[in-house]
Amino acid sequence: MTRLIVWRHGNTDWNATGRVQGQTDVPLNDLGREQARTAAPLLAALRPDVVVASDLLRAADTAAALAQLTGHPVRPDARLRERHFGQWQGLALTDAAEQFPAEYARWRAGDPDPGAGIEPLDDLGKRVGEALLAAAELADGGTVVVATHGGAARQGVGRLLDWDHSVLRSVGSLANCHWTELRRNDVRGWHLRAHNVGPISRPAQPEPV
Repeated sequence: MTRLIVWRHGNTDWNATGRVQGQTDVPLNDLGREQARTAAPLLAALRPDVVVASDLLRAADTAAALAQLTGHPVRPDARLRERHFGQWQGLALTDAAEQFPAEYARWRAGDPDPGAGIEPLDDLGKRVGEALLAAAELADGGTVVVATHGGAARQGVGRLLDWDHSVLRSVGSLANCHWTELRRNDVRGWHLRAHNVGPISRPAQPEPV
């Protein structure tokens, strides 16, 4: 049995203010670093064999908090980056809604390819799913922790579970520094064991993208 922990990064200032990050390399803020330090011992107790992370700072530095406890190096994988949000990156979400009303309406309605240069969900799921599979192969039969991003985690997990977009829209977003647990065996393949697991922390910040 292989256990795969898909871990969302800690809080950033852009999370806190509702600004669209996408693949912009925004660092953790003080709260995010605190969240990573709090979550790391819980994940270390699972005795991970490998730690992998998106190469963006907010995910890499989240993973580093775990690496300090386990002694495992953080293996970077750019395929684990967040969805690219095209012309929205750097905008407050309210400004994106004002400047791109048609695309914003499609995005809110769940259109997987809403325009404005935003990465289609099928492309996102494919690249993150491939990265998750590659990470799992690094410790076949063991435990792998992958630090990534909220949207990337959702679509990558959906790819492994073969869930379509309508199902994924009904799954709650991962809170900062919370994770999804998947397991794989020869009989069932990949299956969901837990979702949005993590330490009790401060009240949630505005929903980021």
